[in-house]
Amino acid sequence: MTVVHNKTQVLSDELLGQFASLVGERYALFQKDEKAKFLVEWRDKYEGKSPLILLPGSVEEVSSIVKLAAKTKTALVPQGGNTGLVGGQLPDQQNRQIVVSLNRMNKVRSVSPASNSMVLDAGVTLLEAQQTAEDHNRLFPLSLASEGSCQIGGNISSNAGGIQVLKYGMMRDLVLGLEVVLPSGEIWRGLNDLRKDNTGYDLKHLFMGAEGTLGIITAATLKLFPKPVERQVGFVGCSSLEQLSEFFSYVSGETGSFLVAFEMICRTGIEFVLKHGSQKVEPLDEVFPWYGLIELESTKEGLVGTLMEDVLGGALERGLIGDGVISSSEAQRKNLWALREEMSAMQKPEGGSIKHDVSVSVAAIPQFIHKGNELVERMIPGARPVPFGHFGDGNIHYNISQPVGMDKQEFLDQWEPLSNAVYELVLEFGGSISAEHGIGVMKSDLLALKKSSVEMDLMLTIKKSLDPDNIMNPGKVIKV
Repeated sequence: MTVVHNKTQVLSDELLGQFASLVGERYALFQKDEKAKFLVEWRDKYEGKSPLILLPGSVEEVSSIVKLAAKTKTALVPQGGNTGLVGGQLPDQQNRQIVVSLNRMNKVRSVSPASNSMVLDAGVTLLEAQQTAEDHNRLFPLSLASEGSCQIGGNISSNAGGIQVLKYGMMRDLVLGLEVVLPSGEIWRGLNDLRKDNTGYDLKHLFMGAEGTLGIITAATLKLFPKPVERQVGFVGCSSLEQLSEFFSYVSGETGSFLVAFEMICRTGIEFVLKHGSQKVEPLDEVFPWYGLIELESTKEGLVGTLMEDVLGGALERGLIGDGVISSSEAQRKNLWALREEMSAMQKPEGGSIKHDVSVSVAAIPQFIHKGNELVERMIPGARPVPFGHFGDGNIHYNISQPVGMDKQEFLDQWEPLSNAVYELVLEFGGSISAEHGIGVMKSDLLALKKSSVEMDLMLTIKKSLDPDNIMNPGKVIKV
């Protein structure tokens, strides 16, 4: 008989069989080949072990699973699309945690264009959510590179960000209500679409960004917005980060609510995309060390095209940019965005990449990157910084690719000391060690660097109050 030991519970064949019976044999995965895709992160940085993967098909089945886990003190790991980057969606290596995948819970429950809201199961992919809004002549604005596979429940649990935070906010800003299975197995049905509800604690915010440590999100009521009918992309080159920063200030003042995204791309990143990605043509006639990609949108035709021309023309006259191009078609718009959206994936062919998802004040971005690059060169001479990201909201993906010719593993062995140094620099600037990817296991030991003792005590108090037996995604975010 297979027996898997936990601190408080033995996961015997009999107990695993009880869990399996709650979803049916077809949706309880025991075999190694069936479990494989649920246990490895796409970058191969994290890999977990689990004796059983459960795929419930309803909130009632999730509730039954959690009630049995609470009774037997069995650890559960909620999982969405398995696209996370900090290991929060995977079990540990002890083979003592059961993964609860929300893949089958993928129904659109309702859409209300009149209320500008929709109710979705947690397993609906972000791309499906966007399309659902589109089908009702509305916009759901969250946009991520992984939108074809990431899921709404995971987006909420990690408080996802993406490229349109500048206008629409983070994922928590897009949620009106939640349905959550609590660590006791009770179901909190809070799927209202009220814009104003001033009746005590706003409980939904406990679960957004909690990475499944306080309960399992099974459905959400999400905000919808008027559908833009016109979009325009501008791509510019700048001689320095300081110039790019001045250009952002100018664009913000000139475009107001029409400005949806302002992205920063370094020259090294452009070279990686041109070498390995779908785009093979230089975006501008001249090569620049820094580039900016801006997008404007409007719900009326004929507004943002002229506005983009005026803004870029004014920026050229003021010496805020060296050159620029405006998309003349939807195909060109997508090609310009590809230079940014392929940035992460195109670092992989260049060897090892040490990645950081951080944020600092928008005004501090140039100085932070300059100091960061100096730090990297001191620690690993020849390493290639690839900073890019959401300049408009201060979220920088400060990634470092290995030096040309260096052994990949030798470089990756420097992940911890290099990252610790980068995070220290972030904190010197009053920034955050996690802007949009979460804490997971990668940064759980570093959380106390950012949070005060009062904040850590409050978080621990909430965790112990809701999940006294620590069965919900143990070891993630805050350690008990």
